[in-house]
Amino acid sequence: MKKTLQHVVRPAEAGMALIDFLAIRLAISKRQAKDLLNSRSVFVNRKRVWMAKHELRPNDSVEVQEPEGTPVVPDRLETLYEDDDYVIVDKRPGMLSNGLNSVESTLRAHLHLPTLVAAHRLDRDTSGCLLMAKSAKAFEDVLPLFRRHDVKKTYHVIAVRRVDPPEQTISVPVDGEVAVTHLRTLDANREATHLQVTIDTGRKHQIRKHLDHIRHPVVGDRHYGTHLAASDKSLQVGRQMLHAASIDFVHPLTHRRVFAKAPLPRDFRNALRSFNLT
Repeated sequence: MKKTLQHVVRPAEAGMALIDFLAIRLAISKRQAKDLLNSRSVFVNRKRVWMAKHELRPNDSVEVQEPEGTPVVPDRLETLYEDDDYVIVDKRPGMLSNGLNSVESTLRAHLHLPTLVAAHRLDRDTSGCLLMAKSAKAFEDVLPLFRRHDVKKTYHVIAVRRVDPPEQTISVPVDGEVAVTHLRTLDANREATHLQVTIDTGRKHQIRKHLDHIRHPVVGDRHYGTHLAASDKSLQVGRQMLHAASIDFVHPLTHRRVFAKAPLPRDFRNALRSFNLT
């Protein structure tokens, strides 16, 4: 978990812009202070703030999550499934699905397959099952399955506070498109809820947006749910607690069932323990 630095605004600092306060208190440049704000690593009175000109008041509590630096791209990724057409890997948090220094580029180099492409995407800070197509044909053949929602993906999520009712379906459009998310509580208390989530649609940030919509955002989410005050435990969580636990589909070429499961990563298990969840 990330280290959190805490500062209290002195009376003489009242009215100071947050970016100036950070630069002075942390002995960093304004550019570095702006990077901290852009990375959603700064809280004022337990609420995430990223506006550089946010005006501080006396006795405001300013907390800063210490940056962890650029993630190191591993030489190898854990393979959960592989055949002649597809490979499913356990994506680590902090890695992009595609692009420079991504799962895609790492696997291309490791497998000596320049044609390999990500068949879908996971957010940088989301861990778990990621399906890669080894060729252009394999990619084109699996796309209709995603379009028809024939690829079943199951996620584990830690959400803020107790989610009630424990089983529910959220059917709220995302970016003007139909979006359906099913929630099932695995464990819960006043502070947080461990959820199993399935989705009928695959809109961008769907789970994060839907949980924020019902006012139970994902613990550690730096973009959604910032209207809620963060608890001490949430402040210690270094990323959004969202994990793609399994993927299940019928192989478009062999017509055999493909199923892969990714175990909960260490930081997710640590967060569960921190919130006294199973």
